[in-house]
Amino acid sequence: MILARAKETIKKYRLINKGDKIVVGVSGGPDSLALLYLLNNLKEEFGLKLYVAHLDHMLREDSFRDAKFVKKIAYKLGLPLKVSRLNIKAQAKKGSLEEIARNARLGFFFKLAKESGAKKIALGHTVDDQAETVLMRILRGTGLYGLSGILPKRNISGYEVIRPLIEIKRSQIDTFLKKRKISPRIDDSNLQDIYFRNKIRNRLLPLLEAGYSRNIKELLANMAQSAGFDYDYLSRAAERLMRRIKSRISLAKLKKLHPALQRIIIRKMIAAVAGSTRRITFRHMRELEDLVLNRPLNSIVDLPGGISAIKRKKSLSFYRRRPPIKQPSHP
Repeated sequence: MILARAKETIKKYRLINKGDKIVVGVSGGPDSLALLYLLNNLKEEFGLKLYVAHLDHMLREDSFRDAKFVKKIAYKLGLPLKVSRLNIKAQAKKGSLEEIARNARLGFFFKLAKESGAKKIALGHTVDDQAETVLMRILRGTGLYGLSGILPKRNISGYEVIRPLIEIKRSQIDTFLKKRKISPRIDDSNLQDIYFRNKIRNRLLPLLEAGYSRNIKELLANMAQSAGFDYDYLSRAAERLMRRIKSRISLAKLKKLHPALQRIIIRKMIAAVAGSTRRITFRHMRELEDLVLNRPLNSIVDLPGGISAIKRKKSLSFYRRRPPIKQPSHP
């Protein structure tokens, strides 16, 4: 059943083409394991070349067992495998551990894609992940882009990140694996409320399902899809107006636009300089709007990630701040 559903998703969003080379991120858990088996089933039909990628975050003492498990599965399926280890905790001195781990995974996948000549990276996100992500963003405060949730296909750093399972429930994946007598690795930390996402998964979603709507995950996923279509339309309209998003724009031109388009263009300008807008909040956007409309010339707004915006006489510009020069210490 989920094979047919995944094929519908692949066709609907044009996730896979004939002859694609795809890096498949496999943690050893149920979702990524199901993704690997599904893509392997489609390998001959689409003429795919699959590369299995596993990154050991070293967050658990027995995490090395996950790598051994994935290696065994890859060998059984006759697929090439790349395994790497990275001590995430040692790098997580500042910032979110989840975000640092995510960036480390993507960086590892991009490196393997470059080495293998692959243009696509497949990840095992599901309807459940979509619902959790949307709720997290709502509780943290978000706009239309955040409500879009996890997109089925997204271009990041020149690679297409695809999610063939994004319209499939986790319960369906569990059934799929049980029928085929496939036993995934289970990360016990997912059952503990040590991360914000875990609290959403283990507490809030069950509460909403039991007390408000048994279909809450599907409803949130549907909302994400609708918001995604709306944001995509506005994003394309913004790109047509600017032709090419750069780090500077005419203030007169920016002020004439609808506020929705203004915000999208500003976000794209930030991304052009910083690489992403993950740490940009609603407060930052309001501060930038105040800069454009009310503050005097040469006013500056500092943003996360070492990015700043400056208001000139005729333009708004974004740039990277220079790190402070360390003064030599005197004995």
